[in-house]
Amino acid sequence: MNREPTAATTARVRSTDAVFGAPCWVSLTTRDLHAAQQFYGAVMGWEFRPARLGKEFSVAHVDGKAIAGMGALASAFQVAVAWTPYFAVQNADQTAARIRERSGTVAVGPVAFILGRGALAADRDGAVFGIWEGELPAGWETWRAAAPAWVRLHTRDAFEAAIFYGEVLEWACGRPGCCDVEYEGDEVVLRSAGHVAARLSSGALEAAPDPAIRPRWQVYFPVPDVERCVTAALQHGGTVIAHEAGVQATLRDPDGGLFTLTTLAPSGERRV
Repeated sequence: MNREPTAATTARVRSTDAVFGAPCWVSLTTRDLHAAQQFYGAVMGWEFRPARLGKEFSVAHVDGKAIAGMGALASAFQVAVAWTPYFAVQNADQTAARIRERSGTVAVGPVAFILGRGALAADRDGAVFGIWEGELPAGWETWRAAAPAWVRLHTRDAFEAAIFYGEVLEWACGRPGCCDVEYEGDEVVLRSAGHVAARLSSGALEAAPDPAIRPRWQVYFPVPDVERCVTAALQHGGTVIAHEAGVQATLRDPDGGLFTLTTLAPSGERRV
């Protein structure tokens, strides 16, 4: 029987070997780190600390807890400004090879950092995601249990996408630490250690001119007051893409990064 991880057990997880296939972090790839910090600090109340991954990186915190990363890498790596989930893998090179073998693309990496190796990739429909092999940096090891963010793949066909990611990230392989896959109506639900780690839903349009409609991994940040955050975002140059008053809002930051504020947990229930 799967059990919800406790802070004590999760704190001992220092390597992606033990949690492979599950989201282990989310990060914003941006062009101007200082401008991004100003915007998200004003909207989300985040504070920023240097990361051990290099001077181009910082980590957002609330009440001392790590929330998300930011890296001024969009221009250097020639990639779009975007919020991206990173999935824990046991071997970045083997995972990158599986991505290519299944008609996905690897845009960057695997690149060696102080604590491990990472890469940016895209699935067959163009949704961008990251992979990470190695030690989980400070704050990451408890991030999964604290769940300060969660992710959903909006894709053309959720069941077809689940096959791609299942083969690439070794979902439902039966080994200790792997993720389980369940089907709930039109959605695919990914579970890690018994809790919802991600959702995959159908309906995205691959050729849509609006990036909010194209296949993509959407990052959700639970907040206690969606309306306050929306107001702050508009005051600091953000744009509202979709808005369900008091429940959820999808926003675009001034540099083009899409993200969603919500009062809902991955299970669909109210969280805050």
